[in-house]
Amino acid sequence: MCTRAHAPFRAGQGREPPLTVHHLNQLLLACSVVLLVAVAAVRVSSRSGLPSLLVYLGIGVLMGQDGIGHIQFNSAEVTQVMGYAALVVILTEGGLGTKWKEIRPVLPSASVLATAGVAVSVGVTAAGAHYLVGLEWRQALIIGAVVSSTDAAAVFSVLRKVPLPARVTGTLEAESGFNDAPVVILVAAFSTAGPIEHWYVLLGEITLELAIGAAIGLAVGLIGAWGLRHVALPASGLYPIAVMAIAVTAYAAGSLAHGSGFLAVYLASVLLGNAKLPHWPATRGFAEGLGWIAQIGMFVVLGLLVTPHELGDDIWPALVIGLVLTMVARPLSVVTSLTPFRTPWQEQTLMSWAGLRGAVPIILATIPMVNGVAGSRRVFNIVFVLVVVYTLLQGPTLPWLARKLRLGERGEAADLGIESAPLERLRGHLLSITVPEGSRMHGVEVNELRLPPGAAVTLVVREGKSFVPLPTTVLRWGDELLVVATDPVRDAAERRLRAVAHGGKLAGWLGTDGAGSSR
Repeated sequence: MCTRAHAPFRAGQGREPPLTVHHLNQLLLACSVVLLVAVAAVRVSSRSGLPSLLVYLGIGVLMGQDGIGHIQFNSAEVTQVMGYAALVVILTEGGLGTKWKEIRPVLPSASVLATAGVAVSVGVTAAGAHYLVGLEWRQALIIGAVVSSTDAAAVFSVLRKVPLPARVTGTLEAESGFNDAPVVILVAAFSTAGPIEHWYVLLGEITLELAIGAAIGLAVGLIGAWGLRHVALPASGLYPIAVMAIAVTAYAAGSLAHGSGFLAVYLASVLLGNAKLPHWPATRGFAEGLGWIAQIGMFVVLGLLVTPHELGDDIWPALVIGLVLTMVARPLSVVTSLTPFRTPWQEQTLMSWAGLRGAVPIILATIPMVNGVAGSRRVFNIVFVLVVVYTLLQGPTLPWLARKLRLGERGEAADLGIESAPLERLRGHLLSITVPEGSRMHGVEVNELRLPPGAAVTLVVREGKSFVPLPTTVLRWGDELLVVATDPVRDAAERRLRAVAHGGKLAGWLGTDGAGSSR
């Protein structure tokens, strides 16, 4: 994230002096200041409606050779390696936060959008780059592939205050998680030194790599979730570390097996995120923190790699290609992919405009630079300008468009967060529950929870005071409950609690059983 400028060589020596404790102190100070500025910038971006990625990129540019920091950094190889590592963490965090109940109904449509939709977007954007801007076909295809990957983090950073229908949310999340894999394969194929392979050979390679990545991701996720649910670790802080290690294992194993590591890590993380693992809130918090660090570091390094005084000649081509992408390629890919699934035009319109680009396109633009493709520096500059300009255009207008299309209203009850800690020697579980505002558990008596035999509410914490509840104790918003459940009824108790949270005391009779609820 922070790059140390090269120290001057000492007379008579042929290499840079080794890193000392003094250098370490300077590095730690610089990195901590950058992190604090980036954290403060999140507040600014949340008020302005802009994705925070623009602020992080700006920090990197200011620290770079044309900025006040004058740091000389031009290594596309280091940027690519750091970017890939950051993407693994970001995809892990995104997968852990993906709700299976939201993406399950839209898996077919999201899969088509992330594959066939990407192909349409690549073709249309590349044609525009070739015929309107005059780029060679290889460069045009690289740009078309690079900018066809959407960034869910950028989309939901501006939509977090606008609750959307589950179908829209699920489609955007699943698409952004799935489309990184085929896009990476396409960019790598177009960036090879030899001639571009025939389309059917390329399609076969993409299919094989996606199949290998999916198989490994599902296998690692299932095995990891089973292990964490059945092995009680000695400290709660070990669970977040284990979850991240499992996710990284999925990526590394998928890549080493010549499959799609990005698809593997996303699928493994989705399985882990919906497996009702112990100490889940702590794990989510840990993953979110790592995700923020990865985003900050990645964007700052990308900003360092940019040379602003070289961007002047590439602004107009970036605007033209971005216009083709935003107004033609993205809408056409959405309409082509989602119309067969009878998706309402309002949702198609929003998803067409919500195709924000973020970290992934800029990182992918380093692949042709590393491979030495002719004109790759210009490709990187065009992609950088395109991402910045059209994020500034689309980001602030997304909430307005959602409200205009009347997609900003959703009357679902607040979901119930349940943290589970295994009591291995007692063959039981301790469930920690907070009744959120909007939950229909408000006003329900303890005996109306109708927990299965073997589960009981043992303690209630209300306004900082704890007490043992009576059967007639009425629960309120903000209450914290401790529920002890034996091993055989743990899942049934959690399903019942979620059912009451969504359906109230009559949940069982109203058909709300909690089975579809997730964390």
